[in-house]
Amino acid sequence: MLSGPHDGANALVEIHPGAGGTESQDWAEMLYRMYVRWAERRGFKVTALDWQAGEEAGLKSATLAVAGANAYGYLKAERGVHRLVRISPFDAQARRHTSFASLDVIPEVDDDVDIVVDDKDLRVDTYRSSGAGGQHVNVTDSAVRITHLPTGIVVTCQNERSQHRNRDVAMSILRAKLADRARLEAEAKLAKEVGDKKKIEWGSQIRSYVLAPYRLVKDHRTGHEVGDADRVLDGDLDGFIRAFLTSGREAGVARGADEA
Repeated sequence: MLSGPHDGANALVEIHPGAGGTESQDWAEMLYRMYVRWAERRGFKVTALDWQAGEEAGLKSATLAVAGANAYGYLKAERGVHRLVRISPFDAQARRHTSFASLDVIPEVDDDVDIVVDDKDLRVDTYRSSGAGGQHVNVTDSAVRITHLPTGIVVTCQNERSQHRNRDVAMSILRAKLADRARLEAEAKLAKEVGDKKKIEWGSQIRSYVLAPYRLVKDHRTGHEVGDADRVLDGDLDGFIRAFLTSGREAGVARGADEA
């Protein structure tokens, strides 16, 4: 299951809500919690590198570093669009809503990987960090956002108190993204088989989490399903991951991590 060239690497995980404002932002935070709990169950080290809080609830984006044996090999199975159906806690009329959020996963690159980044190709912005869930908020502009101008890739980090350290971490994320982009470009044949990235909307989801009118989590790629949705949302994902990695569909996994 874990014979890919980068499967043994640590993973960088990005979570983005789809369209829908507070509903999808809250769903994105639920996914964040689910993957943190899954990683902790496996004994992986989880570090929140970036968190952009939603306007009313949830999150606008988050980046996690997951360190452990085969972290990328497992988490690549989760890459794609995730759909939630539930009675909305934000709807005064208690109507059922459908929300979408996406997960992107890339392998962390080793320091010896030759990825050249020219300073003139970078725009570096600093801003004040904002922690999640009442965490400490820095009073200085220590958070860093780096834009790679030739590709448009944007990375952020606000985990460290030092602006210099946040820049180092953000550069590591950028190098990983550039390496991942280079791999995808080099694998033109595979990219053709995979097809275009899908939007974070109806019809493009890899998995549905239904909490009303019944409770079921179903993976649309493999058919694997679990009736205990609460258990899944609490981080019990191994059945879904194993089903995907043994299904023969790994080569055709769609990245599905477009911007919301």
